[in-house]
Amino acid sequence: MESWRLFATALLVAAGLVLVLVAMAKVRDRTGRGSSVAVAGAVSMALLALLCLLVLTVLPQPVAWGAVLVVGAAVSVLLLVG
Repeated sequence: MESWRLFATALLVAAGLVLVLVAMAKVRDRTGRGSSVAVAGAVSMALLALLCLLVLTVLPQPVAWGAVLVVGAAVSVLLLVG
């Protein structure tokens, strides 16, 4: 496995976990129900895991780094706005 795939996945996991937590907090603020927060967390973790698996295995280098940049930008924007 190429080292760039491991590095891109590590960056994606770090930014993605923050994004999952921010999404769960926003759902909690809007609904106030624990079940909605759990569903939002499960869905976002599943999507993050799928994206990480794709980066590790099949995505070409520009697409993988593009995904890392998009997730990183989303985290930055959500943390600055929130």
